[in-house]
Amino acid sequence: MLTHLPFDPCPRRAPTADEPLTVNLRSLPADVRVPVHSHDWAQLAYPLRGALRISAAGMAWLVPAFRAVWIPPEIEHEVVALGEVELRTVYVARVAAPLSLESCAVIEVSDLMRSLIEALSGVAVEELEETDRRDLMIRLLLAEMHRAPPLSLGLPLPRDRRLQALCQALIDDPAMPLSLAEWAVRVGASERTLARLFQTELSMSFGAWRQQVRLARALDLIGRGRPGGDVAAELGYASQAAFSAMFKRAFGVSPGRFMQERAKVV
Repeated sequence: MLTHLPFDPCPRRAPTADEPLTVNLRSLPADVRVPVHSHDWAQLAYPLRGALRISAAGMAWLVPAFRAVWIPPEIEHEVVALGEVELRTVYVARVAAPLSLESCAVIEVSDLMRSLIEALSGVAVEELEETDRRDLMIRLLLAEMHRAPPLSLGLPLPRDRRLQALCQALIDDPAMPLSLAEWAVRVGASERTLARLFQTELSMSFGAWRQQVRLARALDLIGRGRPGGDVAAELGYASQAAFSAMFKRAFGVSPGRFMQERAKVV
């Protein structure tokens, strides 16, 4: 278990029988990588600023601001900060877990959930005697986590080394315009072989996997207040209209509407 990070000296409060949920304030420098580790408790990592890339159990999750990733107990995971990241980590005792104890997930953070996390993060140790108020907030936060809608931001990761090279390059730069045939030349496999590997190892096509990467990065960039035209260009779309159409198909709202909603809570 990882218990100390040189760039993050703040003490962490683990959950206990009397306090099954705790909220910890964390700050990660830009591009820092937290090595593979696990916890005895479950964790909900919620970025307020910046984004996280979390790898665990053969999957990668790109977690932008105002979303959160759920990590069950004992699941080994690696964390990479995309930019400077300010986040809250909600630690939950196994017996109180409101979500799966078997698999990770990215969830939407409601306004109420956000307010409860901030309220609990401000509860000083000397104030913990106010157990009735604290316990009510904890119970309500667990209920909100349980009902939070999951988001399709998980990316299955391949085992084949050729596919690993392709997928890692796209995670690092989702705008790369190479076709599958061009990737085949780069990684030393035929186009047909790569297409088969995407289906057998990742259960989706090359185009669908690349779109998932771009959607996750789009949420990160929009959450930072970047204009839609800039986001479209940075992700390799030929026009803002094409990007907006893809975004609305995936999330049900346009990038502009999404930015307006985020502005209400920033």
